[in-house]
Amino acid sequence: MKIKRHFWFGSAFSFVLAILNSCAYSSKASKQLLEESLHKQYDMIVVPGFPLEDGKWSATMKDRVFWSKYLYEKGIARNVMYSGSAVYSPYREAEIMAMYGEKLGIPKENIYTEIKAEHSTENIYYSYKKAKKLGFSTIALASDPFQTKMLRRFTRKIVSKDVAFIPIVYDRIQPLDASIPDPVIDFEKAYVNDFKSITEKEGLFKRLKGTRGLDIDSTAY
Repeated sequence: MKIKRHFWFGSAFSFVLAILNSCAYSSKASKQLLEESLHKQYDMIVVPGFPLEDGKWSATMKDRVFWSKYLYEKGIARNVMYSGSAVYSPYREAEIMAMYGEKLGIPKENIYTEIKAEHSTENIYYSYKKAKKLGFSTIALASDPFQTKMLRRFTRKIVSKDVAFIPIVYDRIQPLDASIPDPVIDFEKAYVNDFKSITEKEGLFKRLKGTRGLDIDSTAY
């Protein structure tokens, strides 16, 4: 009986792992997309936000900001738009990431922010609309392999078929992470006084609706 239980658990775990892996770009696919991007240049890359954790940037936020630095320095991105409101912490994610990006060497005049988005689908939808309104033409989504692939179908169907995808290739940013100390930024510049976490403002079903891109404000930007 124990053997059967263990076999079932192992099979279930493998199934879940396979599903998760299918929802993310593989290392090989990520490198292929980067290789294709090396021969192009995008007016704007969109980098979805991530909340601060205990008053500092998390590994996920750091990866995304380092990736934007890499793409800018390689000439793949002319400009960077960080996207994200104050969702789970009282700090606007886009503004925090923009400060980090500037500290890492991206010129301030090439950094833009989008501060309405509270869900991943809104990150790309609102950023695309804002970038287009500002006159930018070619746009790419640059994030971790899971989020980039997760947003692919929504982006192609709802936002635009012209948006490119450049998932993080981790071995390209590891040297940066190892050699650059954490920058010091003024968090208070991104602080929201009347902050309420999205978990306080919205119930589970409304949040799920937002995650699926079904609660987007089409009049924004």
